[in-house]
Amino acid sequence: MDSRMEQALTKLKATGVRMTPQRHAILAYLLNTMTHPTADEIYKALAPRYPSMSVATVYNNLKVYIELGLVREMTYGDHSSRFDADMSDHYHALCEECGKLVDFVYKPLNDLEITAGVETGFLIKSHRVEVYGLCTDCAAVRQV
Repeated sequence: MDSRMEQALTKLKATGVRMTPQRHAILAYLLNTMTHPTADEIYKALAPRYPSMSVATVYNNLKVYIELGLVREMTYGDHSSRFDADMSDHYHALCEECGKLVDFVYKPLNDLEITAGVETGFLIKSHRVEVYGLCTDCAAVRQV
């Protein structure tokens, strides 16, 4: 078992969250994907193995994982939320054509948080950075 899964299971156990097969499957799916799935995508991927699982089960478990800091929810306007179990400092590039979301690493923008706090008087807790454009596949289609 990988260390991220072990750490997550330890955190869940410490907070009294009972580990069901569906809960374990949802967590494992999130920890092993880089695609930033929607709740519906998670459900569709796991439903064949867990036919009694509902979309509500997925949403309820995602809520638990978010509250415990195991998963982050990313919202993009009117589109479905997407979920990311990579809690490290990283940013995202979003394709405006197909919706592909890709991680990229850049030094943390801590100065941005400090400046925002000073200028607004806010107690800044976090930030999120995204860049928008076309992924290589969509850019290639436009070139044709």
